[in-house]
Amino acid sequence: MSHLSLLALIFIYILTPSFVFSSPVQDPDLVVHEVHRSINASRRNLGYLSCGTGNPIDDCWRCDPNWDKNRQRLADCAIGFGKNAIGGRNGHIYVVTDSSDDDAVNPKPGTLRHAVIQDEPLWIIFKRDMVIKLKQELVMNSFKTIDGRGASVHIAGGPCITIHRVTNIIIHGINIHDCKQGGNADIRDSPHHYGWWTVSDGDGVSIFGGKHIWVDHCSLSNCHDGLIDAIHGSTAITISNNYMTHHDKVMLLGHSDSFTQDKDMQVTVAFNHFGEGLVQRMPRCRHGYFHVVNNDYTHWEMYAIGGSADPTIYSQGNRFLAPDDRSKKEVTKHEIASESEWKHWNWRSEGDLLLNGAYFRQSGAGASSSYARAYSLSARPSTLVGSMTMTAGSLNCRMGSRC
Repeated sequence: MSHLSLLALIFIYILTPSFVFSSPVQDPDLVVHEVHRSINASRRNLGYLSCGTGNPIDDCWRCDPNWDKNRQRLADCAIGFGKNAIGGRNGHIYVVTDSSDDDAVNPKPGTLRHAVIQDEPLWIIFKRDMVIKLKQELVMNSFKTIDGRGASVHIAGGPCITIHRVTNIIIHGINIHDCKQGGNADIRDSPHHYGWWTVSDGDGVSIFGGKHIWVDHCSLSNCHDGLIDAIHGSTAITISNNYMTHHDKVMLLGHSDSFTQDKDMQVTVAFNHFGEGLVQRMPRCRHGYFHVVNNDYTHWEMYAIGGSADPTIYSQGNRFLAPDDRSKKEVTKHEIASESEWKHWNWRSEGDLLLNGAYFRQSGAGASSSYARAYSLSARPSTLVGSMTMTAGSLNCRMGSRC
């Protein structure tokens, strides 16, 4: 990149407003007031950065060669609806040294399962590269960060991660793939409690009634059900910088059309790369408010963004590359509804780059109050999506150098 191009990128970045909400509340109407309150909030200063990409999450921490000594600073870099997910910030560092998972009720110290069930905040890292094949789903306790930076960590070949009625979780830098169903077994979820869990869905990351959740820079593929699903009143979620490939039903946000408790769900889907071998649900939404911003869509076989039950979907600054099949050019799919019904749903495309015949079918009257509830950060121009998502997925970070 030339010096002039870099300067232009930094200029665009600095002058672009960065409205970010504070913690989502039970009544999403109140988010409108947060927009006005934070309209003149401080902007990130890129002046000291020489490796800025325009991706506000990455530019917050990746230029620091001492990131491995300042790991918990990552928690200050979240944006979007999950911006207040602090994970295990201010807690002890827990080093996973043992990749085994022999007993879901009495996990050994040093294992990932032993780390995630503890009551206190923990920032969980890994001593070395490892593949963790879980015996049962990994049921997490609140205030935990799983941080894979500095090692190649795979959770694969068994049940995967479950975030069940807990809060403040960060999952960063993990490879999650080939996830299977588990359950019909006892699983410990805290040092003081274990219980019977029925058969799991087989998601990569399952969020059930969770709040303040951030999934960032993970690589996900080929799971039994969804790669990342959020249901049953989950909210305050950011899904960012992930690389998703080779999967059918990628991301479900909302339990069912009849489960109206999801009407307050607020999810940000930002800076992700939806890559080869994906079919549908990037995401599929119900009831709530969804900000889909600055993602790169390079493959879908059915559709990219869909929904039912009158969700509000605000698509901004994404790059959509349609497949060559003429019957699959539409980005959107309005599910389980006649046109007379879905034409009132608020789905908006703003600043999206639509390539190879891609088109976004907008709907609804476009009430500004509805889109305010689905607005969580300032979109960058879609022309920058390539550079912002170039390193989506788990990173090959070496300690002592920039990541």
